Amino acid sequence: MLLEGKTLAATIRQSLPERAEAVRRKLGRALKLYAYGNADDYAAYVYLHKEVQAAQKLGVETKIFPLSDDMDAAVFLEMLTNASKDPAVDAILIARPLPAQLAACGYERVLAPEKDIDGMSCANMGNLFLCKTWQEVEQLPGFVPCTARAVVRLLQYHHIPLEGVEAAVIGRSPTVGRPLAHLLTCQNATVKICHTKTQDLKQSLAGAQLICCAAGKAGLLRADMVCGGSTVIDIATNLSPDGALCGDADSAALLAKGCKVSPVPGGVGPVTLACLLENIILSGERKI
Repeated sequence: MLLEGKTLAATIRQSLPERAEAVRRKLGRALKLYAYGNADDYAAYVYLHKEVQAAQKLGVETKIFPLSDDMDAAVFLEMLTNASKDPAVDAILIARPLPAQLAACGYERVLAPEKDIDGMSCANMGNLFLCKTWQEVEQLPGFVPCTARAVVRLLQYHHIPLEGVEAAVIGRSPTVGRPLAHLLTCQNATVKICHTKTQDLKQSLAGAQLICCAAGKAGLLRADMVCGGSTVIDIATNLSPDGALCGDADSAALLAKGCKVSPVPGGVGPVTLACLLENIILSGERKI
């Protein structure tokens, strides 16, 4: 069974134009999004442009700030500080990966949580990890990382049970792996975090009914590592040797084994974009 995400994404996005127009009327102006991305990272920068174009179709006014591998961290911090304080800026999006010196400069501390639509600020991340239940997550005043939120929404959409489930998350990044593991515990799953340095990944995954892959390594998850009938959510986007997009998992072999698998592309990705667009509108609704 393929756990496709395009239908769910379309459902989320269906009401967004009307909500965006309502916000525009009440604010007396269009919503404004500031986006920052590494122009030296071609793939990430192209994807950022696609996200911005999707926002523009909702009537959101957008501006992209190109970052570079030789940009001074102090300049980046000043840019974010100014945008965070500017009342005319409603939403801020930072595409990752960032250049090393910018990733390590502490930008998460100056990013205004009410504008941080991908939930990466210290305040948003800290508030998330204070949550114990799903009800507390849904009542958060800020934002949750979009990819992690999209995974849970995809599982809920396809009626995959989470309470009491043995789950494993492959990947420990602060953007996906760790927040996703926490969201699953808030759904009362029992979660193990694995990663590329896990010595015996197959043994660590033994008994897992749900596996979420976010390591960014094509071919990492093989069918012999997974119990038949398990659910596999493939979050990573890699290039196969023939240049095609693929995830971390051997989807064909897993499907043949009777697993439920989210495809790459067409699984988590469309839902993540829909969640991001929804958060832009939500930032304006909360301002009102």
